[in-house]
Amino acid sequence: MQHPKSVVPAQRIRQLNRGAIRHDGEWVLYWMTAHRRSTSNFALQRAVEWANELARPLFVFEPLRLSYPWASDRLHRFILDGMSDNRNAFRRPGVTYFPYVETPGHPDGLLDLLASKSAAVVCDDFPAFIVNRITEAAAARVKVLIEAVDANGILPMRAPEQEFATAVSFRRYLQRTLLESFPIRPAAAPLRMLRQSAAALVPAEVNRLWPSGTDELISGAQGLHTLPIDHRVHTLETRGGSRAAHAVLRRFLKTGLSRYADEHNAAESDVTSRLSPYLHFGHIGSWEIFEALMKGESWLGVLPPRATGARQGWWGVSPGAEAFLDQLITWRELGFNTCVRRAADYDRFESLPAWAQATLRRHVTDRRPITYSLEQFEEAATHDSLWNAAQGQLIAEGRIHNYLRMLWGKKILEWTPSPHDALAVMIELNNKYAADGRDPNSYSGIFWTLGRYDRPWPPERPIFGTVRYMSSKNTARKMPVKEYVRRYAPDRHREPTIPDY
Repeated sequence: MQHPKSVVPAQRIRQLNRGAIRHDGEWVLYWMTAHRRSTSNFALQRAVEWANELARPLFVFEPLRLSYPWASDRLHRFILDGMSDNRNAFRRPGVTYFPYVETPGHPDGLLDLLASKSAAVVCDDFPAFIVNRITEAAAARVKVLIEAVDANGILPMRAPEQEFATAVSFRRYLQRTLLESFPIRPAAAPLRMLRQSAAALVPAEVNRLWPSGTDELISGAQGLHTLPIDHRVHTLETRGGSRAAHAVLRRFLKTGLSRYADEHNAAESDVTSRLSPYLHFGHIGSWEIFEALMKGESWLGVLPPRATGARQGWWGVSPGAEAFLDQLITWRELGFNTCVRRAADYDRFESLPAWAQATLRRHVTDRRPITYSLEQFEEAATHDSLWNAAQGQLIAEGRIHNYLRMLWGKKILEWTPSPHDALAVMIELNNKYAADGRDPNSYSGIFWTLGRYDRPWPPERPIFGTVRYMSSKNTARKMPVKEYVRRYAPDRHREPTIPDY
């Protein structure tokens, strides 16, 4: 099979079917599902390479489904903000950008029709939620070549041939890999590489069968209330899209990075980059963040002579930058490693380490001090005003204070009949309300509360066994909770009630 001369690493490319190149195809189709940006995007870069090789224009199809799990005003609006940015970014010679918001009554088959007119199809490779299931199902139907391309992180996510159980083991692998060969960077502006000048036309059949109010939805002229999605999960003040993502990055580098080493895990502080939702929706890429950070650090690209596994000092930059890089690369890409290597069960209890499964099962019949239903958790209606405040922040802002997010999960484990029930509650609430939910890192945070990436913590306790324990009372000793509770708990006038568990 003819392949283009490529600088996209082979480890980032997966051929999903046995389809052939169609030399009579009208365009090369980039089916954008996860890496929703026009810059530093290996998947877009691969599509441009095919377009140049086959002398075809580029057709970028960015759909937004109605029927995905937890579809809501919050998630739809964030993605639509990104579409607004992309509509401007893809307005160039040789490119047709076709954003499409699914609406009731439209038939299936839009992707199949666009693929049938394509010389080749490139899509995004993302290991969590529904993305891979959708792309692999399409590959089974479509006759033309479909490639899935990984533009998720600094390392190709399928490069490690094993699953890593701890951050330190993955960190050693990461450092050793970087010493041996630093990863290839994506082109900063892949659209500039496109040699075609004539753009493809959207077929009349598409406009007839799938008439879209997408432009009105993107601009806000048509409200989300017209769509059958969850309107109870309201939109956020935080805007989505690449422009907003880069503004958040600039603000963090200017005002937050210097404090990050000391405060990002501190109970009394809340210093985070706020970039997680933009990474999840692909509105910004890890390489863009890495390069902006290292430019500010005046990094010369020099690494130590051996991998140490150390969290601090390995990169040779400031403490804040070192700590942030450990989150951006080690911890974030560790979550992708788990989802890739445990594709069948990364979101199930059985994916926990053996020691955690065993200790939690030994205590599954322990008496719980109190139990709550999913509805009570969702409504922040527990007896613990600090927990209620954390849930209130999740509902209001799509995020939880970095330290309290851990307590939030630990108490759900304590207040549900079993760890399986706790897991179901955490996944439901996080994926429904968190702006960065449904991401490998969301599952990392949830499963950490049950022992993933952790170790046994004696003494053995009721319910928890040797899984790390946290209490609201101890948390209240470490951070000033009064104003937090007043701000986020449903009853804003109630003084904090922190139970002594």
